[in-house]
Amino acid sequence: MGAVGVVLIVVLAIVLIIVMWYVSSMNSIRRLALKCDEASSGIDVALTKRYDVLTKQLEVVKEYTSHEAKTLYETIRLRSGMSIREKQEVLEQMNNASNQFRLTAEAYPNLLSSETYKMLMVSIADCEEHLQAARRLYNANVNSYNTKIVMFPASIVAGAIGAVSKELFVAEAHKRNDVEMKFH
Repeated sequence: MGAVGVVLIVVLAIVLIIVMWYVSSMNSIRRLALKCDEASSGIDVALTKRYDVLTKQLEVVKEYTSHEAKTLYETIRLRSGMSIREKQEVLEQMNNASNQFRLTAEAYPNLLSSETYKMLMVSIADCEEHLQAARRLYNANVNSYNTKIVMFPASIVAGAIGAVSKELFVAEAHKRNDVEMKFH
């Protein structure tokens, strides 16, 4: 084997290493993108669970009140295929509906003491925990993905395959403020 053969083998080895690195990086980026999509779906599942619990709570509240339910149903209605920003808006609407339920319950002491209502409030707390966990998982996956696509040398592959950063799920504006606590 002559010098040309050795050079050819070295060049082929370098090309093979570059191709393997490229494919590995591309697969890693795509795997992280899929994890982000899966985590986004987890938020959908948690929102759907919350919706189901809130609609059941609405039925209980309706037993005690003559309040018009149509606007509440519209407020907590979920749509499929939402962006993260749309999910945040629906979450805010659902938070408002949940607060309306609590205010209505305070106006009706019999409702507040109802075992069904108490169980629903526990279910809502459980839904909130699941939703928070889904948001944390989504944000962790988005952070890993976004980091991967901007770090050199994977950023070269990310640019070549058209990978763009994903949006984090952020807290509603009013929840970023410090909670004011008053003791009487």
